[in-house]
Amino acid sequence: MSRNTITVRGVTVGGGAPIAVQSMTTTKTEDTTATVAQIQRLETAGCEIVRLAVPNLEAARSFGAIREQVRLPMVADIHFDYRLALEAVAAGADKIRLNPGNIGDDDKVRQVVQACKQKGLPIRIGVNGGSLEADVLAEFGHTPEAMVESALRHVAILNRFDFDNICLSVKSSSVPDTVKAYRLLHERTSYPLHLGVTEAGTSYMGTVKSAIGIGSLLLDGIGDTIRVSLTDDPVEEVRAAKAILQSVGLRRFGPNIISCPTCGRCNVDLIPLAQEVERRLAGSTREITVAVMGCAVNGPGEARAADFGIAGGIGEGLLFARGETRGKVPMEGLVDALFDLIESTP
Repeated sequence: MSRNTITVRGVTVGGGAPIAVQSMTTTKTEDTTATVAQIQRLETAGCEIVRLAVPNLEAARSFGAIREQVRLPMVADIHFDYRLALEAVAAGADKIRLNPGNIGDDDKVRQVVQACKQKGLPIRIGVNGGSLEADVLAEFGHTPEAMVESALRHVAILNRFDFDNICLSVKSSSVPDTVKAYRLLHERTSYPLHLGVTEAGTSYMGTVKSAIGIGSLLLDGIGDTIRVSLTDDPVEEVRAAKAILQSVGLRRFGPNIISCPTCGRCNVDLIPLAQEVERRLAGSTREITVAVMGCAVNGPGEARAADFGIAGGIGEGLLFARGETRGKVPMEGLVDALFDLIESTP
């Protein structure tokens, strides 16, 4: 993880702090009612930092009204117009996402830097592989090296104005390019890194691409905050991000379910059985591992590390905890027996 840290309205990013889960609203930011409602849904789902698009002054000025009604740290997403950044800072944004090389002359950059300094706000430099500077492309081509070069150029601009409260991202729609770019950036800087695969796609492929890209970097010890970018309800982004963090062992958000894929040895209709267990565990905050296995012979052994579990058989199934069998139960009552055991065990 990055050595430097930033703080976004009480959420520490970098320096070994827990990896923060981010998402972005899909509402029109100037529609305060809709935006507040969506942010509240995101918070309930487990989002910890939310980014809002700021395409115009009305959107920038909406931050104050939204700030009064939500608790999540809010990031203003700015492109090209420095005045939008100034308005968003004044209206209550907790962080600015802006590439200083894209907003004009030094005086404009200086005004944004001064406004952020006065409020103690960090700036995220967000480089996208699809929108790099012409001279960078001429020198490096469409490569991970080009994204890193672009990011460090923007950093140098902020550093020139004695600003170092910075977070970086170098996203591409290509998973291999994204991973390589972040690895290069991690070698060359100590700033906190915001991970993501941009334009990853709809829920299925977007989650797959993000899990591979973000997950591999996290396992390398790279990254301080993440966003899973999906063409879907942003609540699904949060669910996917939490699943990635839990899968790589960096955070726990509740139960971990393990289940076998079924095979010719399976004598139960395992898929609906596993889905029912998952449904009944939804919303639980207990950090337990629950196994749903299809073979009463091998199930307890294969799920030995589970805290609780069931394994189906012919007409009856096994109930077990920590690899030890706790009895046989008729199949029709197996799930109920599992949850009785879970609820009665501290």
